[in-house]
Amino acid sequence: MTARSGSTSAVALVLVGLACQEVGASLAVLLFDEVGPLGMVMLRLVFAAIVLLLIARPSLRGHSRAAWLAVVRFGLVLALMNGLFYLALERLPLGVTVTIEVLGPLTLSIIAARRASAWLWAGLAFLGVVALGGGGWDRLDALGVVFALGAAASWALYILASARVGREFVRLDGLALAMAVGAVLSLPFGIVDAGGALLRPDLLALGAGVAVLSSTIPYALELSALRRLAASTFAILMSLGPATASIAGFLLLGQHLSVLEVAGIALVIAASIGAVLMAPRARRQDEPVA
Repeated sequence: MTARSGSTSAVALVLVGLACQEVGASLAVLLFDEVGPLGMVMLRLVFAAIVLLLIARPSLRGHSRAAWLAVVRFGLVLALMNGLFYLALERLPLGVTVTIEVLGPLTLSIIAARRASAWLWAGLAFLGVVALGGGGWDRLDALGVVFALGAAASWALYILASARVGREFVRLDGLALAMAVGAVLSLPFGIVDAGGALLRPDLLALGAGVAVLSSTIPYALELSALRRLAASTFAILMSLGPATASIAGFLLLGQHLSVLEVAGIALVIAASIGAVLMAPRARRQDEPVA
């Protein structure tokens, strides 16, 4: 396989992963009436934790107190991020929710850049949010926006917590343990929200499907793609999340967006790409990640 064909297939893997993630989110929305958003969070985290624990089989010995605290913090962030995201999805269109959520890592990258030019991308992202509102703030549930902003902040915390756990644990061990912590934390909220629906095998099977589509498949595809793509290219592809979410929301959930809302999503995507391209690097990112 040539380098060019390898890169092309890696790009395809990332795009398929994004599609799976948004199809999973769409399926989750369809299940809200049965299990509620927090019930859905619990099902996703529980089944994702089971799959990851079976794959990683992490060792419970030989880890410092600091490492375990990092895992607990990461698990808390996972539960919080997923909870706020699904609570936002209950009230906002999928594309709008993902666009607002992307502001978290975008803000983090702008702060890390420490360059005056980074504020150009911040301004562009702000215009995107204004354009979203220009489509009619009356169409955007205020509490849903608050939940989405909370998910954005949680995503920024997720990046920081993930990096810390990655330094403390090998392979997927830290992620698997953190996912288990997040699943345990989500149990009381999910049980209360879903109630007797948790006794239905069909709903449990669909919950497992959401976990596989939203977590397992995208992570596996992204991990494979990162071996053949430059990290900067990967980050740019991931910034297309709002676009794939909008398409999934339209095709699977019948969620229509106004022209201004589409323009707002496009501006946020452009700001994300610009922030990635202008971000400082400790080393060149021209080669694929090993």
